[in-house]
Amino acid sequence: MPTSTQSHPTIAQLQGNSLAKLVQNEIERMVLEGQLLPGAKLTESTLADQLGVSRGPVREAFRLLEEAGLVRTEKNRGVFVRDVPVEEALEIFEVRAVMDLYVGRKVAQTATPAQVRELRQLVEAMDQAVKAGNAQDYHRFNLQFHDRLLELAGNAKLTATYRKLVNELSLFRRKNLTDESMAVYSREHRAIVKAIASGDAEAAGQAMYGHVMNSRERTRQNFAAAEPAAAATPARAARRSVTA
Repeated sequence: MPTSTQSHPTIAQLQGNSLAKLVQNEIERMVLEGQLLPGAKLTESTLADQLGVSRGPVREAFRLLEEAGLVRTEKNRGVFVRDVPVEEALEIFEVRAVMDLYVGRKVAQTATPAQVRELRQLVEAMDQAVKAGNAQDYHRFNLQFHDRLLELAGNAKLTATYRKLVNELSLFRRKNLTDESMAVYSREHRAIVKAIASGDAEAAGQAMYGHVMNSRERTRQNFAAAEPAAAATPARAARRSVTA
């Protein structure tokens, strides 16, 4: 019998792919939780030592993270956590808002009572984080809430695209989390779940659209407020050097 020339992955390759995915998940967590900041350089050897793996899975994880929109590779320089310009972030918010409009409508038409209870539990968890002033827990539950809505919408292609956009917005979304804004977001989340529970597709879609566009406006305002302070810093430094 002729031997097949088709190449099949070996057990070692499959294990390597699985390990790379675990490494990707851990680096992604560090980025989304702010442990690795935008613009930070990622070094294979350092991360391999930190995570207790060889460099191969880290290298593959970098490739996966670049596809996910979290890192960028610069020739002869290395791999860096992406630093998304605010202009691009505002555009991403607009795209995400249109996608959420669809998600809200779809979930309102299909959600079961058990699924609505699950969404309410996530909103309650966010409410507790607001009361505790815990932005990190709030951010984690917020990601779970929106990701669960995506899953309930049942569109795999939309889910993959949406998750990439969410990753790119991670820095701006974390900066938006003040005690005041978290309380506002929680009210908006409750309105979303209320519309979904009632089966009102149009209200659910509009609630989700407005929620994202409010985040966009908060991001724009935060950036506008930060610009004068950033511009004033070099001027203050120059005055200090003149008087020194």
